Amino acid sequence: MKRTLLAACAATLLLATSACGLGTESTGSQASVSRVPELKPDQKVSIVFESYNFGQAGAWTDTFNELIAAFEKEHPNISVTAQKPQGNSANPATDTISSLQSQLTAGSPPDVVQLGFSDLDFTVNQLKALPLDDLVGKDTVQANFDGEEYPYAESARTLGDWKGKTYGVPFVFSTPMLYYNKQLFTQAGLDPEHPPATWAEVRDAAKAIKDMTGKDGAYVDCLTKAAKDWCFQALVRSAGGRVISEDRSKLTFADPPSVEVVRSMQDMVRTGVMPNRTQMQAVESFARGDLGMILESSAIQGTFLKGAGDKWELGAAAMPSFEGRQAIPTNSGAALFVFSQGQAKQRAAWELIEFLTSERAYTTIATKIGYLPLRTGLVNDPDGLEKWADENPYLEPNLKQLEHLEPWVSMPGASYLQIRDGMMQAVENAVYQGANPADSLRSAQEEASALLPGGGK
Repeated sequence: MKRTLLAACAATLLLATSACGLGTESTGSQASVSRVPELKPDQKVSIVFESYNFGQAGAWTDTFNELIAAFEKEHPNISVTAQKPQGNSANPATDTISSLQSQLTAGSPPDVVQLGFSDLDFTVNQLKALPLDDLVGKDTVQANFDGEEYPYAESARTLGDWKGKTYGVPFVFSTPMLYYNKQLFTQAGLDPEHPPATWAEVRDAAKAIKDMTGKDGAYVDCLTKAAKDWCFQALVRSAGGRVISEDRSKLTFADPPSVEVVRSMQDMVRTGVMPNRTQMQAVESFARGDLGMILESSAIQGTFLKGAGDKWELGAAAMPSFEGRQAIPTNSGAALFVFSQGQAKQRAAWELIEFLTSERAYTTIATKIGYLPLRTGLVNDPDGLEKWADENPYLEPNLKQLEHLEPWVSMPGASYLQIRDGMMQAVENAVYQGANPADSLRSAQEEASALLPGGGK
């Protein structure tokens, strides 16, 4: 029933968006849009920016308001209204796709939308985000990546690309980081200046913490449906596997590398070195000082620093590797996409994206929120982020992991969320409920394969 309803909604959405009159020749991954002219200096334009981070308490909303005010000062002819996704979820990120679908169907989509990389296939092929290479020109898009002085990290530039065209400009993301409690390390007889570099070392350190302090050892926040699959993909890639074939025609998350990853994590729970906790319970436990290590996004770093206060010291290291292999981190986060109707709004939307991904914006975003600056050269600029980087010892592992970064791969088709969630539920069932890893993943893969375009054939 759910699959039928979702397919029907997708079909309705396709009809609605194709009839919306986007001021284009055609849209989607197979076609191009008309090149939009520059705005005239006195041409007044109003646009809407929708972000799941806007409206959240604390630094995000304040920072967005500051950046938008600065943008409007530089572009007095463009007015920007920021809004969070429409919906009733406690977590606005879960409302992003349904919010955009509703507004597209009504014929009044927001102009710039922050969407997760996990949604990329659906965003391009179903929601029909506009290809920026066609909208403003490939040279213009690449010039923005190059920046005035500091270019994007090479591995980040193409994360919003589809079949050789840029649809989304990567905005904010992190890589998986191993955060650890230096005080618990010391109490357990471990060297807090030499954190674990492999998963075998993580298990040994976690056991020492459990045995010597009575606190929980380690938690890997990559193994539940709530965690999504960005970090699980990193574990699987680091073990030599993939969750989907490179040509995107076949699911492969039940292959031996994935099974071994899940089995190794299940063993950590079974032996008591990893607690059976929900994602939120683990984050709160680590922040309190009751957990030795957690593999987590740097987006949560502020929570950990606040929890540590003057009670314990936070340490950070790169994602551990499997024995004899290079760790391959994937990225969390989101990119900025254009859905504007009409050329003036499309041009204004691009102007906003340029500003929000500029050197100036990343300096503000990094210092006030803590996200990884994708223009990495800023960390060596005395007038940029050098002072902030020197005061932030947690930044270096995150930056270094960009050298080995591979994309968070989105699942294909209109049922992509069901595929992703089915996979992660199978992982969760094995790791925390004791299901056989091979059987759990194989069963989920068989069900999910029927949801692929063409039935996985």
